[in-house]
Amino acid sequence: MNSTERRRILAAAALGRDAGHPGPDPESGDPLRAVNGQIVDVSPHLIIIETEQGAEERLVIAPWATAWHGGDLAPGDLPIGATVLIRALRDGKVADRIWADITRMTGAILSIEGRRDLHVELDCGPHRGRRSVVIPYRTTGRLRVRHPQLEPGYLFDAIGIRDDGVGHALLPATSQPGHPARAVPTPPPAYGGAQQRINGTATWSDAFDCDERGAAYPMVERSDAACPDAEVSCVGLPYLAIGSLLHIRNVCTDRAASLPIVACGCMAGRFCDRCVECGTSPRGRIVELSTSSFVELGGELTKGCFNARVGLG
Repeated sequence: MNSTERRRILAAAALGRDAGHPGPDPESGDPLRAVNGQIVDVSPHLIIIETEQGAEERLVIAPWATAWHGGDLAPGDLPIGATVLIRALRDGKVADRIWADITRMTGAILSIEGRRDLHVELDCGPHRGRRSVVIPYRTTGRLRVRHPQLEPGYLFDAIGIRDDGVGHALLPATSQPGHPARAVPTPPPAYGGAQQRINGTATWSDAFDCDERGAAYPMVERSDAACPDAEVSCVGLPYLAIGSLLHIRNVCTDRAASLPIVACGCMAGRFCDRCVECGTSPRGRIVELSTSSFVELGGELTKGCFNARVGLG
């Protein structure tokens, strides 16, 4: 039993409620499975990967499957050695969608330099430290349309690829909030208890452990998360503890799962933005998911978000 699971069980016992069980909602239909690994071999019809544990996974590539590696391409054209996340169907044996070397760069801008290719230094929060990002010249215009304030103190959120350990920003993951990172709007009055369902935006991060299923949540106590930047959100979220179980529903796909809070979502809480993937969500990020959890809830990594409804348990 890991520390997060133990905390959830002890908290449930202290509060006199059911601890619940992590996993997909059985009413969500045939489950999706996220498969992570490095490509060993690939053809138009079959992909073979090696997982982080050293196991080999062989998946049939569906005729309709698509892939992304800095842009859309045929799955058979993916490079050997690329790190992939595969959305799989039919007990995890059929590849439906493949993302290769994808990464997300989310944080507050510390500095920006360069004339053609831009070099950005990000503060990604106390737990994730600093990160250096390159905005290639060819994507600068696209990024600036949705991130007009490319200057220190403002928030930045982009999707791209990892190349020799460096993140290259290719797609804006959001429209940049108009407020600086340290000027998050005051939330409305808090919702009526943790049992109420709350609507907002769910996003993803690749800062979780590989294959981890879990969530980062903004409104955890600073002492509980050991994070001086916690307890910030423009949404009236209830306080929850690390280890609590969240019920998360993708409003766009109607897929749901119960996931443990495994990290502090202090950076996500600073983004008072909206998701517009199927209608427009209320303002504010209410949860940040691991890549595996995001994909298994039906999310598209390159779109960056989905409209979500969360509740406790």
